[in-house]
Amino acid sequence: MRTSTRLLLFFLPMLCVLSLHGQIGGLYTYEFLNLSNSARQTALGGTLITVQDDDANLALGNPAVLNHSMHQQLSFSHSFMVAGINHGYASYAHYFEPKQITGHLGVQYIHYGTFDETNELGERIGSFQASEYAITAGAGRQVSERLALGANFRAITSQLAGYSSIGLGLDAAALYADTARNLTGALVFRNMGRQITYYAEGNPEPLPFEIQLGISKRLRYLPFRLSVTYRYLNRWNIRYDDPNAEPSLLFFGEEQPEESRSSIWIDNLFRHFVFSGEFLLGPRENLRLRAGYSHLMRRELALDNFGSLAGFSFGLGVKISRFRIEYGHQAYHLAGGLNHLSISTNIREFKGG
Repeated sequence: MRTSTRLLLFFLPMLCVLSLHGQIGGLYTYEFLNLSNSARQTALGGTLITVQDDDANLALGNPAVLNHSMHQQLSFSHSFMVAGINHGYASYAHYFEPKQITGHLGVQYIHYGTFDETNELGERIGSFQASEYAITAGAGRQVSERLALGANFRAITSQLAGYSSIGLGLDAAALYADTARNLTGALVFRNMGRQITYYAEGNPEPLPFEIQLGISKRLRYLPFRLSVTYRYLNRWNIRYDDPNAEPSLLFFGEEQPEESRSSIWIDNLFRHFVFSGEFLLGPRENLRLRAGYSHLMRRELALDNFGSLAGFSFGLGVKISRFRIEYGHQAYHLAGGLNHLSISTNIREFKGG
C-alpha cells in the first residue's frame, strides 16, 4: 500500500500540469529530443524504456532504470544520418551509496550542416549553420523491492540561422520489475516543459511531450528478451492523411481501394507500438544481436508502389576487453538510413576494482 501511495504522489502533480494536446508531424519544437541516443536503442526500434541493466544510455529515455551497476560508466555515441546531418550523445553515471541514488549527466547534440543563404532572387549571399543541444541531469532510486522511480531535468538550446531559442524539459518515470518472472514494465512522461525564449517574439511552441508505456519479458529457456513499447498514450489519432497523395496502384494499374474504418483503426493502433527483440549470448552476455520494428516509421516513410525496409532496424553489440562496442542501423527509405555507433566503458575496470 505504501508503494502505491508513493507512486500516486510522484505522478499526481505532473498530471495536473499537463494541459498540452499531444501532436505529431512537425507541430513541436526541439524534435531532435526524440532521436535515438545510442546504437542499442536504434537497433531496437528507436525506443526502449523497460530494460534495467548496466547501460546508462537507457536513462535518457527512462531515468527509473538507473541503478548501481551503472556506477562510473562512460559512454559516447554518434549517428551518421542522411544529408550529412550528425547527431550524438555522451553520458556518465554515478552511484551515490549513502543515498542509494544513481545519477547521470548527458549531452545530446545535432548539427544540421551548412546551408546557402540566398536573397529573394535566389542569389547566394552567404551561408549559415543550424544546430541544437540538450544537457540532461537525472537520478533514479529503488524505492521498494520491485519499484524504481526516476526523473530527468533538461536544458535545451537551439540555433537555427539567425533564430535561437532556450527551453527547459522534465521527464518522470516508474519501473516495475518482477525478477522471478523476468518481467518488467515502465511508464514514462517525456519532455514535459516549455520554451523560455522563443524563435519569434510572442510565438511559443510546445515541446514534444508524450507518455510511453512498455513491457519486457526475458524467456526462461532461451537467451532472448522481447520488448513492446506503446507510444503517445496521451493521443489516440497519430495518423497523417496527405490530401495531395495520389492513390496507390495495384497490379495491372488498378487503384487500391479506399481503406475501411476497421483497417484505419487497426493501422492507427499499431502506429503506437514499437516491437523489439534482443538475443543475449555468452556466459556474460558479451554478444548481443538485436532487431526492431516501428509501424509508425514504416507508414510515414514508406513510398507508394516501392518496397523498402522503412521501419525495420537491426544491430549488434560486443564487449572487447574493457569496452562495449555497439552498432545499430535503422532503415528510413530508399534514399538511405541511419548508421549508429556507440562505445562505452566502466572507469572502475581501469582502477582494478
